[in-house]
Amino acid sequence: MPVRTVIDRGPKGKRSVAFALDWPGWSRGAKTEEVALETLELYRVRYRPIAALAGMETELDAAGPLAIVEEKVGTGSVDFWGISFSPSSSEVDPMDDPALDRGITVLRACWTFFDAVAARVSPVMRKGPRGGGRERDEIMRHVFRVESLDFASQVGLQLPDGPVLTGRELGRYREDFVAGIRAYNAGQIERRMKKWTLPFLIRHTAFHTLDHGWEMEDKDLSGESL
Repeated sequence: MPVRTVIDRGPKGKRSVAFALDWPGWSRGAKTEEVALETLELYRVRYRPIAALAGMETELDAAGPLAIVEEKVGTGSVDFWGISFSPSSSEVDPMDDPALDRGITVLRACWTFFDAVAARVSPVMRKGPRGGGRERDEIMRHVFRVESLDFASQVGLQLPDGPVLTGRELGRYREDFVAGIRAYNAGQIERRMKKWTLPFLIRHTAFHTLDHGWEMEDKDLSGESL
C-alpha cells in the first residue's frame, strides 16, 4: 500500500509541509512542496525506529511510495515554521477503535523514542540556528511544557507549569493524557476543540516529540571533544 500523504501549503506560499496520514509524527517541512516530499521520503529510515517500537516495522518496510491524497492551504504556522498546524479533511472526530488504538500506540512509541534519545545524547548541544541554541535539558523542558500545557489541555488534562516530570510521575501524566484522548473520543469531555480534531492532536503531539528528538540526535556532541 502507498503511504497516504498530505501536502499542507502556507497561505503566503513561503513553505510547505508533507506528512503521512497513517504514521503520526512522520512530517517534514521545506520551502517548496517538492523538497518537503523529498525530505519526508529521506526521513522514512529515521521513522523506522518508531515503527519498530510500535510493533509496526514490518508494515512500514512493506509500505509503498508516498502518494499525495490531499493538498490544502494551512495556517500561517506553515509559512513561519514549516509546521502543519491544522487538520486535513481526513482527520475527523470521532475515530474508530482501530484508528484510535493505532494512533495511541504510535504516540507512545514517539515518547519512548524521545526518552531514549534524551538519555544518550550529550547535555551540551551543537549550536546552530535550529531551536535557538537550546541545550538538551532545555529541549526536554520545552517539549514537556508545550505538550502538557497546550496539547494535553485540549482533552481536559490540566497540569500546572513546573519542573519536567520524570520516572513514574511522567508515566502517570502520559497515561492521563491517553485517558483524556480516549474520553474525548467517546464524547465524555464536554469542552470540544474548536479548530483541532483528535487525529490532528495525536499527529501534532507525535510530530512535536519526534522533531525535537531528531533535533537532539542532530546536535549530539557525544564522542566529540567539548
